[in-house]
Amino acid sequence: MLMRMTIANNIKTSLPKAEIAKEFLKNIEDCFKSADKSLAGTLMAELTTKKFDGRRSMHEHVLEMTNLVAKLKVLGMNVDEFFLVQFILNSLPPQYEAFQINYNTIKDKWNVNELSSMLVQEEGRLKQQEKIPFIL
Repeated sequence: MLMRMTIANNIKTSLPKAEIAKEFLKNIEDCFKSADKSLAGTLMAELTTKKFDGRRSMHEHVLEMTNLVAKLKVLGMNVDEFFLVQFILNSLPPQYEAFQINYNTIKDKWNVNELSSMLVQEEGRLKQQEKIPFIL
């Protein structure tokens, strides 16, 4: 079959043989549906366990988490923006505890862009605070 010849060898071996093109395409679709489920689980696990480690900027960290949500959306899993905000807050290290407490005490909920702006400001404040020597 012509379609089978155009597929990479490592994929061909996992597909059941089919003589009819429609059946062949259905087999391919089924194969990739299970791969999508697996990928969605991996992305969700990464989103819920991701931690900010300071190796990259806070802006990059928020973008990474936003990109994970975008990938999940493509796979049919929608993550509410306020859940994403909470995931981001949960990913912060102890140095951001005062920031988290402040967020929890205000009545307004921030969207991801507002949270990102505030976190970048807080990151700058914390870096500046580290540079100031403590005198007894």
